[in-house]
Amino acid sequence: MKIVEMVMPPMGESIMECTVLHLLKKAGDPVSIDDSVMEVATDKVDTEVPCPFTGKIVDWLVKENDVVAIGSVVATIEVADEDYIKTPVFTPEPKEEVLEVVETASLLEKDYQQVVTKKAEPVFEQNGNSTFYSPLVLSIARQENISSNELEKIHGSGSDNRVTKNDILAFVDQRKTTSEVKVTTSLNGSNEIIEMDRMRKMIAQRMIESRNISAHVTSFIETDMTPVVNWREHVKNEFRKKSGDSITFTPILIEAVVKAIKDYPMINISVEGDRIIKKKDINIGMAVALPDGNLIVPVIHRADQYDLAGLAKKVNDLAKRARENKLKADDVSGGTYTVSNIGAFANLMGTPIIVQPQVAIMAFGAIKKKPAVIETAQGDLLGIRSMMFISHSYDHRVVDGSLGGMFLKRVNDYLENFDVHRTIF
Repeated sequence: MKIVEMVMPPMGESIMECTVLHLLKKAGDPVSIDDSVMEVATDKVDTEVPCPFTGKIVDWLVKENDVVAIGSVVATIEVADEDYIKTPVFTPEPKEEVLEVVETASLLEKDYQQVVTKKAEPVFEQNGNSTFYSPLVLSIARQENISSNELEKIHGSGSDNRVTKNDILAFVDQRKTTSEVKVTTSLNGSNEIIEMDRMRKMIAQRMIESRNISAHVTSFIETDMTPVVNWREHVKNEFRKKSGDSITFTPILIEAVVKAIKDYPMINISVEGDRIIKKKDINIGMAVALPDGNLIVPVIHRADQYDLAGLAKKVNDLAKRARENKLKADDVSGGTYTVSNIGAFANLMGTPIIVQPQVAIMAFGAIKKKPAVIETAQGDLLGIRSMMFISHSYDHRVVDGSLGGMFLKRVNDYLENFDVHRTIF
């Protein structure tokens, strides 16, 4: 038998620590590889941590509410000699990321491609005094408008009297209870006042920030989706029979967006000060409505590496885990372009708000049958077609109408010229 160490695994881009919420196994409990053994929280998502070994937990080196650095040892586990495969201890180091930096002034001269190597450095937020607060606590404080003075008065129950997630949420609940305006009905009894939950406040803040940061412009196009509709109707039963899952319009729409990004890579960028960062990876965020009415945007990383069947499975998996609150930190980070299928709610079109620090977002409306002019070699005909409006919001600071419009038209072209003879597997 061997005693091995379990370390806190990476939790996503730029996340250097997390807060232990619950220990799901006790010392002495048997565990298998991928068993969930603890629940942790970051400033992005709550998630479960799987065990990397099969054996028995000898001892926990952390307790609930502890703030734990990524890569630090959290438990010791007894494993059989033949079951033990030595794995390297994770040590967070600044990673080198090759990014293409585009100087804004050079865009007019089309002389903008300069490849640089940029070291990503961990960023820690700290208030003015020497008290340490985890990124999760600071994030909640920002969302709940808790001042630094109020934060300093919260009694911490964590290690070294640190303020934990539960401590700050208890303070928020207490503040709501004692506030005279935190009531469910108005004084005259005619209206109901509903307090925003933390997630809704976060969404509200990010939407306001995005409108203040980006110069939003929205373009529209009406797309003939008849080829896509007919093809999906033809293959959906076969896809469900072979994969056990459904194929919706979403992966087809994402595939068209990915192809258009390859044609117009300057839509797959972000802005940092006076520099434009051209991204190498195509990471597509997809807006998902949650059962409680809130919204979350899981990300399909390197979406260009999936075929259509792979995209369909990925879309279904992310949407399912989002609605079950089972997304991991990596699932909601690193997006470079976002899509929203507002047609699922019978909406025809909209003016979506950009997810920062991205520079564009596309919304797909409801597909409706309507009379349309069909151009043929023999002349124009009138027929019934399945039509859909596409809305494309982009940041006019760095995306001009020509690029924004051409990108939208290219997505339209990929959908209207969809190959109805293609196979799904």
